[in-house]
Amino acid sequence: MAEPRGDRAADVSWVYDSDYRHSLPFGEVRALMGGKAANLAIMALDLGLPVPPAFTITTAACNAYLASGWPDGLDAQIREHMATIERRIGRRFGDPNDPLLVSVRSGAPVSMPGMMDTILNLGLNDETTRGLAAASASPQFAADCRTRFEQMFKDVVGVDVVPDDPWVQLRAAIEAVFRSWNSDRARTYREREGIADNLGTAVTVQTMVFGNRSVDSGTGVLFTRNPATGEPTMYGDVMFNAQGEDVVAGNHQTESLAELAVRLPAVASELQGDASALERFHRDLCDVEFTIEHGKLWLLQCRIGKRSPQAALRIAVDMAEAHDFPLTRAQAVERVTHLLANPPRVTTGRSADVVPLATGLPASPGVATGEIATTPEAAVKAAEAGRSVILVRSETSPDDVHGMARAAGLLTSRGGLASHAAVVARGWGIPAVVGASAVLVSEDGVSIGGRLLAPATPITIDGSTGEVFEGVLATRVAIVPEAETLLAWARELGIGVGGLARSARAALKSAGEPAPEQTEGRSLTTREDVIRSLAIKGYATPAGLAEAQFSRLEEIGACLDRLLADALVELVAGSYRLAPEGKAAASELLADDRDRWGRERAIAALDAFLVLDRRMKETVTAWQMRAIDGLQTLNDHSDPAYDARVLADLAVLNGEAVRWLSPLVASLARLGTYAARLDRAARLAADGDPRYVASPRVDSYHSVWFELHEDLILMSGRSRAGEVAAGRA
Repeated sequence: MAEPRGDRAADVSWVYDSDYRHSLPFGEVRALMGGKAANLAIMALDLGLPVPPAFTITTAACNAYLASGWPDGLDAQIREHMATIERRIGRRFGDPNDPLLVSVRSGAPVSMPGMMDTILNLGLNDETTRGLAAASASPQFAADCRTRFEQMFKDVVGVDVVPDDPWVQLRAAIEAVFRSWNSDRARTYREREGIADNLGTAVTVQTMVFGNRSVDSGTGVLFTRNPATGEPTMYGDVMFNAQGEDVVAGNHQTESLAELAVRLPAVASELQGDASALERFHRDLCDVEFTIEHGKLWLLQCRIGKRSPQAALRIAVDMAEAHDFPLTRAQAVERVTHLLANPPRVTTGRSADVVPLATGLPASPGVATGEIATTPEAAVKAAEAGRSVILVRSETSPDDVHGMARAAGLLTSRGGLASHAAVVARGWGIPAVVGASAVLVSEDGVSIGGRLLAPATPITIDGSTGEVFEGVLATRVAIVPEAETLLAWARELGIGVGGLARSARAALKSAGEPAPEQTEGRSLTTREDVIRSLAIKGYATPAGLAEAQFSRLEEIGACLDRLLADALVELVAGSYRLAPEGKAAASELLADDRDRWGRERAIAALDAFLVLDRRMKETVTAWQMRAIDGLQTLNDHSDPAYDARVLADLAVLNGEAVRWLSPLVASLARLGTYAARLDRAARLAADGDPRYVASPRVDSYHSVWFELHEDLILMSGRSRAGEVAAGRA
């Protein structure tokens, strides 16, 4: 934690101004202050962008509150920091003549868009509403702010009557945001994203600026590039004479950013420059919330933007290929390595004479087919029964997240490209069409052009075009071209793919480049990786899977918990194995891999592997046994020179094996995992840990080799029993 401030050196600092410069690494600042406040400091201190004054209550305060109630000293610190804002802007909180109003927003260390609570216009009562009306010369504006505040306060805090005292309002709002960390929707989102439950949320209290003040005021959300496709143009929504929640709620008609250039060209130009500065600073796609008050631009927050898998690959390629953009090819590959083992695909080959039922906005690319579900509960029920489902809603809200997490695709009749449904779908890689106004949702089903489609009727949505079709469409898919580019870079740089965070970081280190932090807290290991691994291993402990997948134990544990809940794995004596449904899923995954790789290519690879396999068996036998006086006996490793010769043979074999695997990764990317694991085991054995030659208790060379052999057998459509019978295993 940063040093305590002022004369409270002996006390815990629960609160910091938004422009306080911490003497900590950015990752630690983000953990303490939340992503929102950490990025506010960057905007204010490093880039000099227009940010309304604010202060932030730390994640440590949240965790203390959730554990044992309101922390001692927090009230006094909040009042002290509020006084700092009052001095800076010349208005006082609770002043009946010209009141300072604030927003109260959550700010987790890992982005969880829309999952926790926000309250705007806090500080209004009868007296301050009259003062706001007088100061703004607009009773209508003041009344609008009061109505919005009271509705949000009642919804978030869960009360029927809003207290008059602004300080009581503020404490109640902060407590509500703290509590929202453990809301059902936040827990569901964290489970889906693999985010730890013990991080807590910070709370940022920020000076209100008003997009609902006049016709030259407004609010919006922009992405510095298209988060659905990766196209390098600003993308987002704006609403004039509105407040921020109107844009993301999905229940208001938004306008494109192009309209901002028509109405307020100077603001549009300034916003473009600020967005470019933020993107270059973060070296990544940025999601920016902004407000315009009487023609003055304010930036309220910035975070690394959620994007579809397809967009992630294009953005990585475009940024690395731009000669003046500060991202190298190694860093680009590192950023998307978790996507390259099973690259996203685009749909091709749809019949031109198929007419869509409706068309909306293409919010998240990909084609999804499933039965209609009009409630999140129905979506969960269908998914649990093993059926694919499209969740169809007028608009989604954070309360729908449990159904969204189980849906194959999302369709809404309202909302724009920055709506809740669009942002969450892109972050999860779920196809989505939003704002399809011809779609009317009711308890009876979905009505399109006067035609009623009952619940459970199959439909197909195309999140790349915004089209909605009845029934199942016959389509073909192809891997996005950017994946081939990135895989070629990975081969050139010696970076493994398919979750090999450690391998990628090693390549970056050897190139003298800083390895970026893992993006947004997402695990680099997918559930598909774990299912395949269990199919090949048979049984595995969480620790064994974590080591094999280059993942953190808590990430693997969260993934296994989800697979266990989905009845795809079973827990037996502390180890996990695939359940019947998991075995079926594994068979499908491996069949898909086989189709992509080609059976003939797999057979050729298996045949070539057998030459190396004979040498491997000889090397492992030499490690475990040695001849003494002409007799084979167990190697007790009492002869360092002998062991050194065996390890040298292993190092030579490893070099040949990794070089042999390298070209195979181009056609089946996940084979890169084996190269990285073999390399690690050989290095650890050479460094003095004998377990990494052949012990089954660690991810040893022999263990990895056995799994690679098993994988090649499966890819060839053969069985180990058959290979043994043929004398090939």
